[in-house]
Amino acid sequence: MSSSLLQNRTLLFLLALVTAAFGAILWPFYGAVFWGVVLAILFAPLHRRLLARMPRRPNLAAFLTLCLCLLVVIIPTALIGASVVQEAGATYNRLRSGQTNFGEYVQQVLAALPPWAVSLLERFHLTSLSEVQDRLATLGTQASRALATKALDMGQNTLQFLVALGVMLYLLFFLLRDGAELVARIRDAVPLEEEHKRRLAEKFTTVIRATVKGNIVVAAVQGALGGLIFWALDIQGAVMWGVLMAFLSLLPAVGASLIWGPVAIYFFATGALWQGAVLTAFGMGVIGVVDNLLRPLLVGKDTKMPDYVVLISTLGGMALFGLTGFVIGPVIAALFMAMWDLFAPRRERP
Repeated sequence: MSSSLLQNRTLLFLLALVTAAFGAILWPFYGAVFWGVVLAILFAPLHRRLLARMPRRPNLAAFLTLCLCLLVVIIPTALIGASVVQEAGATYNRLRSGQTNFGEYVQQVLAALPPWAVSLLERFHLTSLSEVQDRLATLGTQASRALATKALDMGQNTLQFLVALGVMLYLLFFLLRDGAELVARIRDAVPLEEEHKRRLAEKFTTVIRATVKGNIVVAAVQGALGGLIFWALDIQGAVMWGVLMAFLSLLPAVGASLIWGPVAIYFFATGALWQGAVLTAFGMGVIGVVDNLLRPLLVGKDTKMPDYVVLISTLGGMALFGLTGFVIGPVIAALFMAMWDLFAPRRERP
């Protein structure tokens, strides 16, 4: 074995070793690092405009962009999160004290069902209708307690959240200021053809922007509309249910309806006909069409990925990485498809 080959292998081994060690160091703050990169990509056009007006003051341009990011994204998100934690705590207290009893709600709904529906439930029910009631009540109670407990855990980890937020803002400032130089250095270090590096970089930034715009904006609009109609109908925990509808809006067609649908059924079953009619009309006519109207305008065909790939990668990303996975999943899927697009022409035969 020649000495140059041995040196190359040793260098690659050391490079892989220190890269893995550096990744292990960053892993506790992977969410802060990832969202710092995402926000830097989203606000890069604004930063370039500010930098063009003050080319000799890059620090000031980055600082102003960071302040606008705080006002537009971070502060509103923090306020909504605080409201969700507060309402989740109140819901959890009502469950513990017995003020909220899902068994009574389910009993009211079952009592209002027609005889044929009762017979159908008894037929598919293994034993009796009362057992179905108990199971549904237990399921609803467990789901609500899990949601409230998760929100309370988020509220109790305030110090960890503040540290992660500080890391993200600190990193975001330097990514805005030195991002172009950092990207150029990374592209120079990647051993690929210049055209391939350009296509991969474009695909990465395009999917980041399209995913954030398409998912976050649509989810925010659907959650805001859902919370608004819940507040108008005097349903407790409107902000919490609105945020939950925003999360579920990642599921196409049925997302937000998993929340407002059962509430509408409960209104109809308990004789609150006008509330049920208003909620159903608003859910189907307003909340339900937001996705069809906004997503094509905000995303279009930029990602060039089938809907089922987007859905599966989003769910898989959230299962692995938590909430951050709704962006990480589609990005990994898009890079996977882009890499195979680059590799496929090399395998074509004349």
